[in-house]
Amino acid sequence: MKKLILLFTLILGTTIAVHAQSLPADFKFEKESHNFGKVVLGKPVSVDFKFTNVGDEPLIISKVETSCGCTVPEYTQTPVKKGETGIVKVTFSPAGAALPFSKIVTITSNAKTSTKVLYIKGETVAK
Repeated sequence: MKKLILLFTLILGTTIAVHAQSLPADFKFEKESHNFGKVVLGKPVSVDFKFTNVGDEPLIISKVETSCGCTVPEYTQTPVKKGETGIVKVTFSPAGAALPFSKIVTITSNAKTSTKVLYIKGETVAK
């Protein structure tokens, strides 16, 4: 019985040690929000959200969604290896009335936290 317990403990310890050494893919963004300030109606503005993969596994972004059609995302399509960087570029095209705006960009990936949210805001003004 003692040998069985010892064997079980050894297997459990080895399994934990193997999994503890490998970190899942994970984002580290330089910034997670951006304020455009005053934006002239009809003139698109863009911002690059740069990130680094701080995990051991390759980081794969499966989709990026925005809160409205006036905001268009572009992002690194290839897997981002450990220590490498990628970009999520967000372009906002203001239309309509001169008002403050606040938009969210939702990133879905294989990262430790599978959903990440970025924010843009500002105020649209007439020409």
